[in-house]
Amino acid sequence: MVLAAANEGIRLDLGWVDYLMIIVYFAVVIGIGFTARKQVRTSMDFFLSGRSMPAWITGLAFVSANLGATEILGMAANGAQIGMATLHYYLVGAVPAMVFLGLVMMPFYYGSKVRSVPEFMLRRFGKAPHLVNSIAFAVSNVLIAGINLYAMAIVIEAMLGWPEWLAIVVSAGFVLVYITLGGLSSAIYNEVMQFFVIIAGLIPLTIVGLHRVGGWDGLSKAITETQGVQHLQAWAGTGFGDVTNPIGANWLAIVLGLGFVLGFGYWTTNFTEVQRAFSAKNMSAARRTPLIAAIPKLFIPAIVVIPGLIAAAVVGNQFADGSLTYNDAIPKLIQMYLPTGVLGVAVTGLLASFMAGMAANVSSFNTVFTYDIWQRYIKPNMPDVHYLKTGRWVTVVGVLVGIATAFIAAQASNIMTYMQTLFSFFNAPLFAVFILGLLWKRMTTQGALWGYVLGIVTPTITWIAYLVNPDLFATATAETLYGAIISFVTVLVVGFIVSMFTTPKDEKELGGLVYGIGKIDLHGDSVATDTAWYRSPALLGTVALILCVVLYLPFL
Repeated sequence: MVLAAANEGIRLDLGWVDYLMIIVYFAVVIGIGFTARKQVRTSMDFFLSGRSMPAWITGLAFVSANLGATEILGMAANGAQIGMATLHYYLVGAVPAMVFLGLVMMPFYYGSKVRSVPEFMLRRFGKAPHLVNSIAFAVSNVLIAGINLYAMAIVIEAMLGWPEWLAIVVSAGFVLVYITLGGLSSAIYNEVMQFFVIIAGLIPLTIVGLHRVGGWDGLSKAITETQGVQHLQAWAGTGFGDVTNPIGANWLAIVLGLGFVLGFGYWTTNFTEVQRAFSAKNMSAARRTPLIAAIPKLFIPAIVVIPGLIAAAVVGNQFADGSLTYNDAIPKLIQMYLPTGVLGVAVTGLLASFMAGMAANVSSFNTVFTYDIWQRYIKPNMPDVHYLKTGRWVTVVGVLVGIATAFIAAQASNIMTYMQTLFSFFNAPLFAVFILGLLWKRMTTQGALWGYVLGIVTPTITWIAYLVNPDLFATATAETLYGAIISFVTVLVVGFIVSMFTTPKDEKELGGLVYGIGKIDLHGDSVATDTAWYRSPALLGTVALILCVVLYLPFL
């Protein structure tokens, strides 16, 4: 039966128990939306949960918001395509940046009382860079929302046999309802629930899959025979002059391009993630949010990357002949291995993951559009209820645009690579602007503006050049790493040169916005329990970084 399933297309045979689980899940999701609606009285309640959330909730929501298409389908696709090198996305490209956000960046964000990351750009550099950043974020966010919608549609199409367009529309409808009702609170409460549903769905798949291939030893043997031993190593083939790893980049490009520019750019400046920390009840909770999230993040590869390896071992021939794409790795394993009952849990977990990712995109999009574009430049000084209503309407617009961009995502054979391309366009230059602006008080508005704009242009040109001549880089993934590095360097050079010939802000305007100017109060709003030793941000960050090293050791 498993052999037959391996040789046919993806079509999940759900029983009534499986459908019941899915129906109950969706009913709970909508119920949470109606419950959260009762707590929404102001725009701050809708967009930032009234800044009232405890750290453990925002921490789980922080990691769950990222457990969308990029994490489940995208990382499993990478696991099948490039093997254990996918660990770099976690142990170099995520956790160190999450630690940096909690220890270094959140004091600036939360201490300045800004409502979004673009608003911090406004406070530090002024209107022109702020407007460009707000528009760029809105564009990138609806493109990424489309990725999550497309991923969700893959599962619904496999499960019910619906056409892709109908699956996309139905998926978007559920997200639209609960975000429009309860705003960010609805998204966060659902993300906490979705975290546990996702874990419950993927753990059985990993265990059963490993059992069917003979455990880790059997998987290692199968991968070595079909893909080569390098598929099980993270750093093999990354030396200068010996770039034979599947990413197609040397160790310096991986560390700088993925670990520093893309990783730090995404986790510290992408408001889709950072918004969860913004909703925390005080400075201590805001700083601990990404640090709490870093711990489960370290172990996500066990239930995402390993299934990708299993798929490469058992259906690698279908990836090779094109009958399956790497994005199909998880749905294919679910079809092959899971019986009725467990199948419902797994499918519900997948649907939960895509809804979490989509909801994170939509909730951050409506916040930035309403506060940073509508209120700032189009309809200033309106009653608060106007912005609350605008936020709900913008949510509808964001979902509709997300539906359109889902069809763009459908053209990508590996949605993780597509996502990394977008990050090299939008997150890499923003991170460079922020780092230069936080560390150098001489950075000017004009330096930030032109550095940021050209930081978007240069990776775009690099990507187009790669499309025209694929020989420029070993792989599409390598192109995103080098594109990000080019973007970062462009911002630093242009920002420095332009700033030297333009007038900086008065130092009095930079208090709490530049390192060493003014003092940020880290404990003024703390409660008694925040001082417990095990809640120390420094301790949590240190533990996370040590675990990064430990988890790398078996795959060197």
